[in-house]
Amino acid sequence: MVTYNEYLKNILKQILDSYNMLKEIEDKKEDLNNIKKEMLKINGFLKVVLKKLDNDKITSSNFRIIKSKFQHYLENYYFEKEIETMAPLYSNDLSRVKNMRLKILEALEDREMMEEIEELIKKI
Repeated sequence: MVTYNEYLKNILKQILDSYNMLKEIEDKKEDLNNIKKEMLKINGFLKVVLKKLDNDKITSSNFRIIKSKFQHYLENYYFEKEIETMAPLYSNDLSRVKNMRLKILEALEDREMMEEIEELIKKI
């Protein structure tokens, strides 16, 4: 049986995997769909972690820190509408695709959220 911490650790690893995929995208024409897919996965995993975080079951104060960072990200960054608008108009403009990807990465790195995830995975 998977423990509560192991469950959250697995989800955090999936967030980190999608983040790393975003970093590795080479900004080709078809990459806007890949960017959207990875971004949606990250947003979904962040929402799952926020929903599943139970202060009574949290053994590490780092979960509390990461919870506030996840909430901040979800409240302040929303790229889905921009990608939907951008896709039909600029999907062939590699500069715009790259800029969108870099803005998403910048948002994920805001408040050192990704570093915090990496550290938390090591600690669990």
